[in-house]
Amino acid sequence: MAAQVQVTALGAIIALVIAIILILRKVPPAYGMIAGALVGGIIGGASLVDTVSLMMDGAKGIIPAVLRILAAGVLAGVLIESGAASTIAETIVKKLGETRALLALAIATMILTAVGVFIDVAVITVSPIALAIAKRANISKLAILLAMIGGGKAGNIISPNPNAIAASDAFHLPLTSLMAAGLIPAIVGVILTYFVAKRLIQRGSQVEISEVQNHAEGNLPGFLTSITAPIITILLLALRPLFKINIDPMIALPVGGLVGALAMGRIKKINDYAVSGLGKMSGVAIMLLGTGTLAGIISNSGLKGLIIDALNASGLPAYLLAPIAGILMSGATASTTAGTAVASQVFGPTILQLGISALASAAMIHVGATVLDHLPHGSFFHATGGSVNMQIKERLKLIPYESLIGLTMTIISTLIFGVFRLL
Repeated sequence: MAAQVQVTALGAIIALVIAIILILRKVPPAYGMIAGALVGGIIGGASLVDTVSLMMDGAKGIIPAVLRILAAGVLAGVLIESGAASTIAETIVKKLGETRALLALAIATMILTAVGVFIDVAVITVSPIALAIAKRANISKLAILLAMIGGGKAGNIISPNPNAIAASDAFHLPLTSLMAAGLIPAIVGVILTYFVAKRLIQRGSQVEISEVQNHAEGNLPGFLTSITAPIITILLLALRPLFKINIDPMIALPVGGLVGALAMGRIKKINDYAVSGLGKMSGVAIMLLGTGTLAGIISNSGLKGLIIDALNASGLPAYLLAPIAGILMSGATASTTAGTAVASQVFGPTILQLGISALASAAMIHVGATVLDHLPHGSFFHATGGSVNMQIKERLKLIPYESLIGLTMTIISTLIFGVFRLL
């Protein structure tokens, strides 16, 4: 049986290394991880047949999350294509004013991500506003991009996005419970983002006038109708923890999008929105299937035991395995979603056996996956840099600050769920 096959720790490490190298060489992440898993499994001592079986088993484990992520495409498509996301971002920035520009950008990106927009799409959505403000207020690109990224990271751990779906599914938790678990770390993260971004105001390149777009409002929906979709979605998801009425995310996410489109008077365009949203989610879904094959190899390898032994030898408490797993896997995949999925699938059962609750385990893994998800072998690094026309050399300078924000949120989450076990 494939379930009884054990791959060596070296094989699992080789699988990760090959995946990273291939992704860095612009191979699609799903193919990179499938290739890494295949080579790592064979080098790790499994036969070709057993290696494929382990990969298939790993992919099967990720399918429920994939289905829910595909369903989330309706909500994402409605928010982005209708202009609702732009309305939400512009309203927040206008209300806070340019004197608090960096805080406004951080909060706008946080809220967009929190209501179900991908973090990189949220940054791209806010970036035209950010560039215009930066030019008028003489703020550097480094400062505005960090404000948006930090806000996006904070929003990502309180959102119904694919990373949260992957963690809640792996630990069989209500999605809203995991979203709520990230609230305090998210607040700390956005505050830290503001103060760190302020220190970068005069560092790095400045915005050129040619980079500023004349942002015409066009036929954008109103603010109240724009927030209808995420509010309905969250209310439906909240029925499970509040009243024991289980509305699965696969139902709640598209229903929220449908009601939002109806409220904005754009229900006739719902198919166009759904097609666009599906296009955005399909890439993530395919990547997660590749992630599942890699998780199948790692979870049946000696790597997990090696990490646990190292943790025991160091004398550190067992609960640290959760954030460490999130950090390591996000670094390996350069993706919050893939990092959360792999860490949850591979280390989740072991963490539960160590006496850590499902909510605490999921929360610490989820936040830990924000520490290294911005490394250059991932698409987030390049998409965010491109949103403000930043050169790669300058974009690299933000990595330590991004990691600091993610690490701080992880420390806060670990204090809450690991040290003090407050929730």
